[in-house]
Amino acid sequence: MELRKKLGKLLLPALKIAVGSSAAIWIAEALGLQYASSAGIIALLTIASTKWETMRLSLHRLITFCITVALTFLLFHLLPWDWATYGIFLFCTVIYSALIGWRVTISVNAVIATHFLTTGDFSPAFLLNEFLLILIGIGIAILLNLFHNYKGQLRQVLRGMRFTEERLQNILHEVAAYLSGTEPLPGVWQDIGALESQIQDFIHEAYEYSDNLFSSHSRYYVDYLEMRLSQCRILHSLQDQMRRIRTVPEQARLVSDYILYLTGYVVEMNVPQKQLLRLQEIFRDMEQADLPRTREEFEGRAILYHILMDLEEFLHAKQRFVEAMDPAVKKIYWENQN
Repeated sequence: MELRKKLGKLLLPALKIAVGSSAAIWIAEALGLQYASSAGIIALLTIASTKWETMRLSLHRLITFCITVALTFLLFHLLPWDWATYGIFLFCTVIYSALIGWRVTISVNAVIATHFLTTGDFSPAFLLNEFLLILIGIGIAILLNLFHNYKGQLRQVLRGMRFTEERLQNILHEVAAYLSGTEPLPGVWQDIGALESQIQDFIHEAYEYSDNLFSSHSRYYVDYLEMRLSQCRILHSLQDQMRRIRTVPEQARLVSDYILYLTGYVVEMNVPQKQLLRLQEIFRDMEQADLPRTREEFEGRAILYHILMDLEEFLHAKQRFVEAMDPAVKKIYWENQN
């Protein structure tokens, strides 16, 4: 199943690269351009995973093309052309590309530089030849990235969201069972650590989906999964607290019941106002309870307070996500699904 999933993800990009590179070479040859095969290489190197990435990379290619022409012209007239001159060109190119954060453009610039430095031709006609190679390569890349499996990618993102919610619910169940004294806590922290890693992968997929849409609200899924990652890390902070419990206080059952109640609301379309109000009631009940009689009871009670405070922050993470949501976005992703 995992291999099938990987192959499914590779199929469309591989097809784009194969078709795009071949089409770029064919167009360059049809126009009678010199070094027509370079158009195919440029297309290959420009077809990125998302539309926005391709657009940004294409713009960077055009800008750095101008820099490459100027730099090669200067070197050609200052130094004799040989392997050392090309090395100087690459040295300068790597430095300025790294400084402006465009290292990904180095390979194409290196190819274009070899054309200029090999021919020694800086005539308008040859400049147009090289510019057209760049234009054909990036044009094909932009065109092909208009074709994308949006529905399939969205299904994958949604599966990641539902999986995250289900795992968070299971983890909360395990914590509640431990506090109630019915079950040990064998691997819950490993489960949280594994979930954090998986959410990072889901966020990457959500970013890819977002960057393939020319929409102002497409970051919704990224923001949602980042909120869940924040909640996961909050639960991870419970580890030290719960390990310090020596004597489980009587109020632990109250906290356990609340956590079980909370699991039903770890879903996408929920504003945690009622859960926060109920949590405040538990705080008041614990304040009105009899004072602990022993040091162990006192420490256990204090740890329970910390657990409740972490749960409060867990809910506030979701509340901040909802409050930061634009009303138009909420209508698109929530109201239309009710």
